[in-house]
Amino acid sequence: MIEVWAPRAHRVRVRLDPGGRAEDHELEPSGADGWWRSDITLTDGDRYGFVLDDGEQVRPDPRSRRQPDGVHSPSAAFDAATFIWSDEAWTGRQLAGGAIYELHVGTFTPEGTLDALSTRLDHLVDLGITHVELLPVNAFNGRWNWGYDGVLWFAVHEQYGGPSAYQRFVDAAHARGLAVIQDVVYNHLGPSGNYLPEFGPYLREGHSNSWGDEVNLDEAAVREYIIDNALMWLRDFHVDGLRLDAVHALKDTQPVHILEELAERVDALSAQQNRPLSLIAESDLNDPTLILPREAGGYGLTAQWSDDWHHAMHVALTGETSGYYADFAAPEAVAKTTQHGFFHDGTYSSFRGRAHGHPLPTAVPTWRLVTYLQNHDQIGNRAAGDRLGASLSADRLAVAAVLGITAPGTPMLFMGEEWGASTPWQFFTSHPEPELAKATAEGRIAEFEKMGWDRSLVPDPQDPATFERSRLDWAELEQGEHARLLALHRELLALRRDRPELTDPDATKIEAALVHDDGPPRARAFRIDRGRLSVLVNLTGDPVGFDVRAGDEVLLATGPIEREAERLTLPPDSAAIAGPRQAVAERMPRTSSA
Repeated sequence: MIEVWAPRAHRVRVRLDPGGRAEDHELEPSGADGWWRSDITLTDGDRYGFVLDDGEQVRPDPRSRRQPDGVHSPSAAFDAATFIWSDEAWTGRQLAGGAIYELHVGTFTPEGTLDALSTRLDHLVDLGITHVELLPVNAFNGRWNWGYDGVLWFAVHEQYGGPSAYQRFVDAAHARGLAVIQDVVYNHLGPSGNYLPEFGPYLREGHSNSWGDEVNLDEAAVREYIIDNALMWLRDFHVDGLRLDAVHALKDTQPVHILEELAERVDALSAQQNRPLSLIAESDLNDPTLILPREAGGYGLTAQWSDDWHHAMHVALTGETSGYYADFAAPEAVAKTTQHGFFHDGTYSSFRGRAHGHPLPTAVPTWRLVTYLQNHDQIGNRAAGDRLGASLSADRLAVAAVLGITAPGTPMLFMGEEWGASTPWQFFTSHPEPELAKATAEGRIAEFEKMGWDRSLVPDPQDPATFERSRLDWAELEQGEHARLLALHRELLALRRDRPELTDPDATKIEAALVHDDGPPRARAFRIDRGRLSVLVNLTGDPVGFDVRAGDEVLLATGPIEREAERLTLPPDSAAIAGPRQAVAERMPRTSSA
């Protein structure tokens, strides 16, 4: 059966084989709900599109599973059930105790495809990663893009390999014990190839967010469109979780918020499939409602990103205090975000000009906050797309690694971070339309000029060189400081896996304090106690002493440590982890979910 929701149309035809001997077939309205249906059956690979009213333009299926010739062309039928999976034994992975790795398919490998990505999965396993998170892969206009300009949410971008390659990738990930998280965007549609408004009221006209017209969550069919898409990834592609982009931009006035409705449906699917399915929200609201249980008045999502933790650590490492970083220069910022998750929990935000956020209850497990030192936004939305390594020494990058992996939340690395990749990750697009290309480039420059950045630092997002510069250089892994940093990340992730103190979800067991302050926010020393383990950090220009418990040993250090009785002295720009040596029999066993 062919069906499409098109309440704005008075007539709907499906055009079969639009590139050859085209055949039009009328669809019949089905009641008053806006759906049109036909008994015609499509087989895998059949090309088709819809013609609305009495026009002649062929539009892709709003629920298209494949777009072989791009988002402006007809769709192709795709039968997900034909793939033979080998992950029957896969029981999934809980997010708790995990470590996420965020990557962009197009720039992770030289080939920029899902099949090429599959050949690099052993690197992630050796590193100690448990969850691999892909930036959006749904169909967008052009050859390369971050993915947030998608317009056909059910289709996998053809240049990545399409839906069949996606199935192969997930199967390969599960074979290696890796869970897959897919980044999805439900708060807006891209600027090119969005034909949904011709079919129905998918968007709230006259109401916009930072990226375009709001998605119309007042319409029941649009809500179901979103939920059906989410369930497709989890059910048909065996994905283990979704990262929900910018949920603060989902304006919902209905009695049950779309996020709560989505969480209920995903939980039901999880029970049916007998494996954990995670929903991770990106939100700048500092609102625990997202992750509180539904019986406690929350939405019941699994976790949410923590920008506050990132901002506090970024300021401590770099000393940057402009824009939204200003408040995080406070001496208590690192300790507060480490112990309490949010810095702005009802406090005044100078960037917003108002009080912001709500306290995070101590009963919320610490792993429900995803914490990171770098991600696609925090790098790519800098004028030059520069990583931390562009401004920090190798020693400071090592300290950053200690802070990131020992964080109370669920740590997330951005691709290449583990070896201090020298390649930037810049904002890139490939819009074929000259007007849109020009507007994108000019808008990017104007945005950074408002923030006081030198416009000469802003690369042209349409220049192919901007995309090429953003590809990882895998030859760096075995070179000098890159190799040292990679080895440190492996050691840290192994320690985190073996020492239960580092994944203890109880926030009340965390103590964090400022030990020494030289004045500037990047010249401070901290200690963070996680049960019997102490994370010691010296970001000052002089040696700093830390008291430790009797019998504690140095389990890991990024620089030479001096010891005198129960006092450790760390050199500038160094970190150490101290605690009792754990007997092998006491270590948490490594378990495989595959």
